[in-house]
Amino acid sequence: MSDRAALLKGIRVWLVFFVVCLVLSGATAFPLVHELRWTEEALRTLGAPERLPGLMEWIERVRDGLDTADAEHPFLLYGTDWLAFAHLVIAVAFLGPYRDPVRNVWVVDFGLIACAGVIPLALICGPVRGIPFWWSVIDMAFGVFGAIPLYLVRKKIKRLEALTEAAVPGAAAVPAQ
Repeated sequence: MSDRAALLKGIRVWLVFFVVCLVLSGATAFPLVHELRWTEEALRTLGAPERLPGLMEWIERVRDGLDTADAEHPFLLYGTDWLAFAHLVIAVAFLGPYRDPVRNVWVVDFGLIACAGVIPLALICGPVRGIPFWWSVIDMAFGVFGAIPLYLVRKKIKRLEALTEAAVPGAAAVPAQ
């Protein structure tokens, strides 16, 4: 396998991994009410109330809030539907770098900026909304862990771009098929 083919394969594998994670995290925003009930039940089965009382109190509080919103103000959950939709739409954007990584490296840059933006959002909005700091750390981890595959993809794209330019000096990158 040539260096170019190996780089392209690596780029695509990491992009598929990132897109699958993005879609899964988005899809889980649709059934929040049911997920919280299942989570609470699973945590009780695992003995979390005795071992992790702070976590249990938080899960119960969130589940109670979602149950109330679902019963009395279901339109509030429409916001999480849009959150899920946004994840799915952003995932579609990564088809560009999958098809032509060099030309569409800007999508990867956009993703890295979005991942970085998770941290100040969690640090600012978390306290404003009464989110426990440890939960904000979990939220920030999504940005950090999301940036890792994108950073690796960006490095590979830059190497692919250099290989392409070295093969045909002064030529624009040839779209990958």
